[in-house]
Amino acid sequence: MTNLNIRLQPLIREINLPTVIKTAIPPGDTQERLFIATQVGEIFYLANGMVRAFLDIRPLIMQLGAAGGYDERGLLGMAFHPLFQNNGLFYLHYSLAGSQGPGALRGPFIPNPCDSQTLGRQWTNRGADYDHIDTVEEWISPAGGAAQKRRTLLNLRRPFMNHNGVNSLNFSPESGRLVLTTGDGGLGYDPFNLSQDELEIAGKIIEIDVAQDIFMDNPPIVACFDELPLRIQETLTLIAKGVRNIPGISYQKFHQQYIKYAGNVGQDLVESVFSFVYDRPRPVADIVRAAAGQSAAGPGDLINLGWRGWEGVLPTAIIRDCPDCPARDEKIIAYYEEAVLCAPQSLEPLTCYFHQENRPGKAGGSALTGVQPYLGAEIPGLTGNVVFCDLAATGSSPARGFLAYTSPLGDRRINDFSLLDVDYDFGAQAAYYVSLGANLHQTQLYLGVYASTRVIDYHQGTVFAIIP
Repeated sequence: MTNLNIRLQPLIREINLPTVIKTAIPPGDTQERLFIATQVGEIFYLANGMVRAFLDIRPLIMQLGAAGGYDERGLLGMAFHPLFQNNGLFYLHYSLAGSQGPGALRGPFIPNPCDSQTLGRQWTNRGADYDHIDTVEEWISPAGGAAQKRRTLLNLRRPFMNHNGVNSLNFSPESGRLVLTTGDGGLGYDPFNLSQDELEIAGKIIEIDVAQDIFMDNPPIVACFDELPLRIQETLTLIAKGVRNIPGISYQKFHQQYIKYAGNVGQDLVESVFSFVYDRPRPVADIVRAAAGQSAAGPGDLINLGWRGWEGVLPTAIIRDCPDCPARDEKIIAYYEEAVLCAPQSLEPLTCYFHQENRPGKAGGSALTGVQPYLGAEIPGLTGNVVFCDLAATGSSPARGFLAYTSPLGDRRINDFSLLDVDYDFGAQAAYYVSLGANLHQTQLYLGVYASTRVIDYHQGTVFAIIP
């Protein structure tokens, strides 16, 4: 694979941090419009070269950035129903105003292989010890009318501020269901191992059957599937587990099937892009019954991205400084037994890149922020490949994100990847690549860039079209 040249065409400037970039045909319209959701709660769309307001839910979102400005809460996901043009239905995932809690642990967490207490921590007093509540809602935007909330699908109790997922909602072209991607709950190293527990909602890829029009005025606030009423359990299907933090899921049609792409943000060493075609989804109601001993476990295994035992292709490691050579920091396996048990079940990544990259023509990364297939023909050499972006390359000053691509199909080994060389002058300003989007037919890609990692540094965002 060779590096390809691309350019960036600014479409919208001076907006707040763009977390979701998608297109849809609005009710009463005939043209596909570009929609941008910002972390603080604004949603805009672009029509005839003009930026127009679609919805502002800032009053519904909790205060962001109170502790130093960095935050991973806010408006996390937005998805349009496949029949949005006709029914006006769309879906939002965001952190609720007024839901701030003290957090599930006081202080940082580092596992110690010599201390079993750090390996088997439990999230116990969940009703009091949590960070915030995320909600997943259905909204409706009638032609010529104002958008309004229609119902709440889920209220999720989250243990920590970070790892809530981002660009967390999409619709599956296979099942027609709403897909929710959740991070492991945060802090670091998944202290409660929520991502591997099939009863936990954290660290999962979940499908929601929104066609089951179950109305509940106030669904319970939950962290586990078995805390949900049966009628809500029956709308949910578990697709995958072992997620650390995930910038959404995307799909690419391949013959009569769909390849699914999901990125997993790494802890300290490696960023990973996963792909899978065959999956063995399990109805959540069946999982709950099996856990309660009321039925046998369902057939087959879920797709497992490996966390917390595995960080991409590597066993999850604790890094300790090497006094003789800083470039050779000591890596200690954090969860050896879990890595061994999880190894036969874990899906091998499609491609990986590392925080310390010594290979020529590569870049060291910090956090994977988007994965999208590209099916257009305007960028020679990129057609049919998978594009991904990283927040900021290691050692870049000022900070610069990067774009790269890989083949959608592997040959029983980790795919190589190549960089996309970006022809755009950001000047002396930082350029964090915070999101990646596509149009309905995946023939056009969009990049969200921000000049700061602090959500309280306002109006420093630009959305670009990626062009040849």
